Amino acid sequence: MHWMVRQLLANAAGAFSINKFHADLKSHGVAVGKDTLHAYLAHLEDAFLLSSLDLASDSERRRQVNPRKVYPVDTGLMALFSRSGNTNVGDALETAVLHELQRRGEQVNYVRTHAGFAVDFHARSLTGREALLQVCADLDSPDTLAREVRALQDAAATWPEATLQIITLNAPKSGMPPPEIQLHLAADWLLQRQEAQQG
Repeated sequence: MHWMVRQLLANAAGAFSINKFHADLKSHGVAVGKDTLHAYLAHLEDAFLLSSLDLASDSERRRQVNPRKVYPVDTGLMALFSRSGNTNVGDALETAVLHELQRRGEQVNYVRTHAGFAVDFHARSLTGREALLQVCADLDSPDTLAREVRALQDAAATWPEATLQIITLNAPKSGMPPPEIQLHLAADWLLQRQEAQQG
């Protein structure tokens, strides 16, 4: 259990596969069953230590065979378990966005397109409204912006009704996403719902 906690919290916002973790434990001489590891992961979620997301797919098999993405419930744990002692700002922002989506009652999954591009979140509200969201702390590099846009555009083919959104800390110094993609500053996006409730 301790080994799993260290592995998960040291790789916040990363993919986690029970099969790979089981193989790693086995290579270190730790005898544990896969069912036990699945139970441990469920217990850690029940204890509100972390949240995990599965792949956005209508196929139960695809969801089961693909890794889960794991996020700490408290972003402060990221620096505590980081091997370098520092928090990755991008991962912390992605975690904060997930927490806010969950607080808003959204059903959240991650996306891997058929072309192999990753989109951080597919969110569906209780009313059925869908959004594809990329979270990126810094969009100043044209290559970074292009990568985030490309993934959203590719995912839009599978979810044509979803709004396309990028959430970032600061407006990019040069270049903007195409008009079909909404660009949000994280501070504004995180406050949207509170302002709507107070208005």
